[in-house]
Amino acid sequence: MTRTLTLAGAVLVGLLTGCATSEPPKPQAAPAQPAPQVAQPAAAPAPMAAATPAPPPPPAWQQGRPASMADSRLAPVAGKNTVTPASEIPLDKLKLPPGFKVEVWSTGTPGIRAMSRGASGKIYAGTRGLGRVYEISDNGKERSSRVVVDKLNQPAVAIHKGRLYVMAIDKVLRYDGIEKNPNVAPVDMTAAFKLPPQQHHNWKYLRFGPDGKLYVPFGAPCNICALPTQEYAQIRRYNADGTGMEVIATGVRNTQGFDFHPVTKELWFTDHGRDWLGDDGPEDELNRLGKKGQFFGFPSCHANGIADPDIKKDNACKGVTLPVRTMGPHAATMGLHFYTGKMFPAKYRNVAFVARKGSWNRTTKMGYDVVTVNADAQGRNPVMTPFITGFADPAANTFWGRPTYFLQMPDGSLLLSDEQLGAIYRISYSAKK
Repeated sequence: MTRTLTLAGAVLVGLLTGCATSEPPKPQAAPAQPAPQVAQPAAAPAPMAAATPAPPPPPAWQQGRPASMADSRLAPVAGKNTVTPASEIPLDKLKLPPGFKVEVWSTGTPGIRAMSRGASGKIYAGTRGLGRVYEISDNGKERSSRVVVDKLNQPAVAIHKGRLYVMAIDKVLRYDGIEKNPNVAPVDMTAAFKLPPQQHHNWKYLRFGPDGKLYVPFGAPCNICALPTQEYAQIRRYNADGTGMEVIATGVRNTQGFDFHPVTKELWFTDHGRDWLGDDGPEDELNRLGKKGQFFGFPSCHANGIADPDIKKDNACKGVTLPVRTMGPHAATMGLHFYTGKMFPAKYRNVAFVARKGSWNRTTKMGYDVVTVNADAQGRNPVMTPFITGFADPAANTFWGRPTYFLQMPDGSLLLSDEQLGAIYRISYSAKK
């Protein structure tokens, strides 16, 4: 009985499982076990390629140079910045009008630029590349010099009421009573003057005006550009303590010298034209500020009404105050002085003397001389005339000196600084008997 039921159950199971035979199922093999894994050392990461450093930005003087001039060899002229003995200065090469004489007044002040004379007769002068301020003393027979302060960022100077003002790109110092106390500690006045930070064309020329205010330029921080802020390309004036700041002129690319007309007391100033538009322009300028707030064109208008091809503007020269006279392309027009002494002939009275330091952005050198500009008090009918030539050799396209700034002495003679040779020349006149 039991066996019959078992066989029947097997048949039933086979039917249910779809098997055609009554044989029991074959045993299934156990699943294969994976082979044991052997740990392998991690592969070293592939070395990363070294990042190519970004090329350094071009120097500021190359800004605005077109691709067509990429191979140009024109570059700023390096200063000598070492002492040049008087015996090595070829004064015999200089030519002046009849009756005038030039002599070496002092040497040993490399890089000397603008000068300012104190009541004691001591002369103070700044520099650019060396960062020095010099004091020059005269005992009646010879001159000696010392360094007042060093390692400033392109300092300029002015002495006023016994106080020496020194302004660098990022610092303003005042030395009270320095003529009597050579070791006086400076007063730091930097915060009061709120100096713009960018360096290019931000070196200074300082001058106290007839109103007792300190006049200071702040150049464009570029060769040619839309200004990053409005605090550049302008001339300001301050009270002597840094208060009362006023912007009196705008659109001034890079003035390196100014003076006040002896009759009108108006400010006249030089200005450098932009670079990289070719040998013949735009020209430097001699300007007159007829009223506060005049606009002199930068960056869209240059010289006698030349529209800039890079910083374009509709009617670019509309409303621009044009110069009294253009002063030659790339000539580096520097110091300006209206002669008021009695030593020179009367025809030089109130005439502007202008030092042209000399070009670098020009194939054939321009400037390296002193000229006069004779115009009326309103700047009309200007006539430019060579006064000192011979700092350059046109035939060889070379130079040896770079005249920069003037200082009129009590006897009516003029001092002229030479930044290249670190010398000061004295210009005098004696009528032939």
